[in-house]
This record gives sequence, C-alpha cells and structure tokens, in this order.
Amino acid sequence: MAKVEWSAGIDHVSGALSKPGKSGQHSCTKMLLGTHRVAATTSNKCNRLYLRRKVERSTLPTSNEMDARTRFATVGAAVRTRAKDLMHISEDQAAFEAQKNLASGKKTFRAYLWAICGADYDAQHS
Repeated sequence: MAKVEWSAGIDHVSGALSKPGKSGQHSCTKMLLGTHRVAATTSNKCNRLYLRRKVERSTLPTSNEMDARTRFATVGAAVRTRAKDLMHISEDQAAFEAQKNLASGKKTFRAYLWAICGADYDAQHS
C-alpha cells in the first residue's frame, strides 16, 4: 500500500501507487512504484519513482507449484465444508478455545481450521 506524506510539496512517497489489475478488469497497465531512502546521507534526492509493465509468466508451473496449488484448493474446500458442518462445529470451537492462548496456538478460528485440515491433507498424501 502506498504511503504519501504531504506538506508544501511532496516530502516522500513509498509503496505501490497503482498496480496492474487482473485481465478483464479496468485498471492501469503499468505499476507505479515510489521509494524513499531513509539512510542518513548528505543528498536530499532520496525519492525515486519506477514504472513497471505487467509481466506475463514465460514458464509453465513446476510440479511443486502444481502440488501446492492442489493442496491449497483442497484444504480451502475442506475448511469451508468443516466450518459449516454441524457435527464438528461445537467440538472445533471448544478445541479452538482451549488452544488459542497457547504459545503455538492459532489466534483465529479460521486459522485453526486451516491447521487441522492441512494436517489431515498432509497425513493422507505423504
């Protein structure tokens, strides 16, 4: 997210000021990125703006990427299903409450469900 600090002129700009959208959406075709160097120097020219064209992927996804995509889609579907399953909801909520204040506990219910369903997926596919 872009961060702009205003005064009489622009003091500094940092972050993506505009991003190219997904295909089929109305948005810019180039990314406008502003940077601000915070290092102590004698030069006051610390701001830079860059334009970057939208980049199309030139290689096919590797087998590891495809496996990760499959895992993400499968676990996401399992999380959605389990969040609506009345047979597990009370047990899951009780188990979530018991673990959420632990050092390694998940802080949100959805993160807890992702951990459970991810562990189930990994156990089935390893």
